[in-house]
Amino acid sequence: MTTPPLPPPARRPRIEDYALIGDMQTAALVCRDGSVDWLCLPRFDSPAVLASLLGTDQNGSWRIGPAVPAGVPAPYADRRRYVGDSLIVESEWDTATGTVRVLDFMPPRDGHGPQLIRIVEGVSGTVEMTSALSPRFGYGRHTPWIYGENGRTAAVSGPDALWLDTSVPGTEKDGAVRHSFTIAAGAWVAFALSWQPSHTAPPEVPDAEAALAQTTAFWAAWVEQLCYDGPYREPVVRALITLKALTHGPTGGIVAAPTTSLPEEIGGVRNWDYRACWLRDSAVTLSALLRTGYRDEATAWRRWLLRTLGGDPENLQIMYRIDGRRELPERELPWLPGYEGSSPVRVGNGAVDQLQLDVPGEVVETLFLAHQHGVARCENTETLILKLVDYVRQHWREPDDGIWEVRGGRRHFTHSKIMCWVAVDRAVRLARDGVLDADLNALTALRDEIHAEVCAKGYAPVRNTFTQSYGSTELDASLLLLPRTGFLPPDDPRVIGTVDAVRRELSSHEGLVHRYPTAGPQEGVDGLPGDEGAFLLCSFWLVDALALTGRTSEARDLFERLLALRTDLGLLAEEYDPVTRRQLGNFPQAFSLLGLTESAALLAELDRAVSPVMAA
Repeated sequence: MTTPPLPPPARRPRIEDYALIGDMQTAALVCRDGSVDWLCLPRFDSPAVLASLLGTDQNGSWRIGPAVPAGVPAPYADRRRYVGDSLIVESEWDTATGTVRVLDFMPPRDGHGPQLIRIVEGVSGTVEMTSALSPRFGYGRHTPWIYGENGRTAAVSGPDALWLDTSVPGTEKDGAVRHSFTIAAGAWVAFALSWQPSHTAPPEVPDAEAALAQTTAFWAAWVEQLCYDGPYREPVVRALITLKALTHGPTGGIVAAPTTSLPEEIGGVRNWDYRACWLRDSAVTLSALLRTGYRDEATAWRRWLLRTLGGDPENLQIMYRIDGRRELPERELPWLPGYEGSSPVRVGNGAVDQLQLDVPGEVVETLFLAHQHGVARCENTETLILKLVDYVRQHWREPDDGIWEVRGGRRHFTHSKIMCWVAVDRAVRLARDGVLDADLNALTALRDEIHAEVCAKGYAPVRNTFTQSYGSTELDASLLLLPRTGFLPPDDPRVIGTVDAVRRELSSHEGLVHRYPTAGPQEGVDGLPGDEGAFLLCSFWLVDALALTGRTSEARDLFERLLALRTDLGLLAEEYDPVTRRQLGNFPQAFSLLGLTESAALLAELDRAVSPVMAA
């Protein structure tokens, strides 16, 4: 008797196999095989109801695609794309009997709760299709009560309820709702999943066709505001759409990413929750949006900032929840094995209690940029700037945890001190313009004092480079921001020396930049074991630094290599491993996409500055 062969192992999707859809209040990740493996409802930071991204199908998923025998991996779509300049994903499968298309999207909320709509269209022939929805509430832990009501399917767990609407008859077994059907050329079938508090009346049945039209019109109108005029329109538009998708519409807060615990090293422990509003990330995201014409988002974020900080910027946190709440307790979810076994899976973020002295500089810089771009003056904003500068005055001499949220103890990080200088410098400029009612002499003296100390203690003359912290030998990619900040002129030998040193010591063979040195299995300077991929934002910073120090051709070459790392849908995670050629970290990552946008805008600006000279 021969032993039957084992079924082929399940294929584990790579991070870059996912597409983002969202409604500006939450988001979902749709795999190339047609499975939605991550969805938090009703907000970005709510517990996931589909969490197989960090576990298995038993932790919640919803696949729609061509039917396959039991034990056979679901096939990947032969083609997929975003429909025009939108957040609507179109996937197509070619089978032996025909071709089928699935449209996935989340319509912006207009008097209704969150909806995930999936439309199946027959393109040619006939295709046997399957829909398998296995909701698991509480980050994949709780199987809901599933029942039918008036031709609809409800899945209820505690305070949450999902309602599934479709014209196809289905069955429920073992906590999963399954639909099998045949789609012919020219026919279409819609599936709509709606969330509602379980104690309220069922939501209205979505009109899938109207929702598709509404979603298409929304994104077309939003993209029309773009003022970017350069050679990289397609990647810039896709980056901006994604940044908009990470903006929480009702509050104006911006999450760093819609996911938690996607690893910075496969199998490692560097797994963090990014579904919060970092002041730094939000501020720099707003900078990218402002430079490309989006003022409404800046106004909304400024209101969020004023509400969140209130009258108490002296107790500044580095991050907040979407609604401005301060509590983000970090805990682990032991029932989830993690992406490719990368554990622990964490929710919340203990870095919330860190001291990061660069944050006031990023916030003041963005408020300064908003002023430059014509965002209406606001007396409360002016008061906030003065309070943030006073915060810098009181704390700039202290050691801090730095931009990278290291857990290896506080130090006098050079970048943090430079950003303290930025906060005061921008206040000086606003005071000179009559925008701030402040003691200009006192501000100038403080700015000069910070500048002198950084140049004396953060610079290593023998190596001709600024260092990660006072007295250290390590370098840090954040030093690439020197020419962007205006702390020193771009042609200053110390700036050029620093850019060259970071490029030499922190870059991989492909020119991708790591944040700082790590120590493999040993605990590194950041207090953590393990390594990580190249940090994509830092690689875009190198593009900017090369361009600003007169090496535009090299900058453009690196920029185009970075563009080639994007997924087929134009998305980027936090990091990239040039050895395994995989994206790493939470996905998609606002930091990476704003870096792309800022670099594209800078290159276009430099092109415009050069073209009159060339014409002459």
